Amino acid sequence: MAQCMSNVPDVTTLSLDALSEGERKELIALGILSERGEVSPVSPRDASGRHHLSVPSQAISAPTVLNEAYDYAKPSSFSRGLRLDLGAYTLLLISGTASVDEEGRTVHVGDFRAQCWRTYRNITELLTSEGASWNDIIRATCYLRDIERDYKDFNEVRTMFFRWLGLDPLPASTGIQARLCREDLLVEIEAMALFRNKSNAKS
Repeated sequence: MAQCMSNVPDVTTLSLDALSEGERKELIALGILSERGEVSPVSPRDASGRHHLSVPSQAISAPTVLNEAYDYAKPSSFSRGLRLDLGAYTLLLISGTASVDEEGRTVHVGDFRAQCWRTYRNITELLTSEGASWNDIIRATCYLRDIERDYKDFNEVRTMFFRWLGLDPLPASTGIQARLCREDLLVEIEAMALFRNKSNAKS
């Protein structure tokens, strides 16, 4: 996150004159700005103390196949995924993942099916980096740029992949048409995996 933030202006450097009325209103509501336009040195939500204990989390990555979001020419503030250890279980939250390589470049421009396969490869590597597999996936949300044109191909690739893996039961899934972050990306998938920690496997 520190790397990510180094590429983004700090809130203390905001030009108050450049803020729209709406931005100023929301920054005040968040406690970032006072009514007088002064920047709060710390989030009042954190300063006032939490009502519960946070679940420890750590970012996950697969740098051999997929760059980090903050490495883009225009950095994005998100992790490729998060690992949450919940007692006997671990939950992986995989961010929307597409057909990009370790340099952040779109792979297989114009080839929808190849983009699907690369997306599955990237998610597979993220899962593997945390000792998980597709057998642990409990839900996937699939975003297609043109669902009418591409859903048949998408479902064929997905079915082939899941059959090859021998998945049973199949993960819960939703398909959505969406404009993705780049014009040349045709599919993006986010996923959730849940598995029992090895230390608790026999319990």
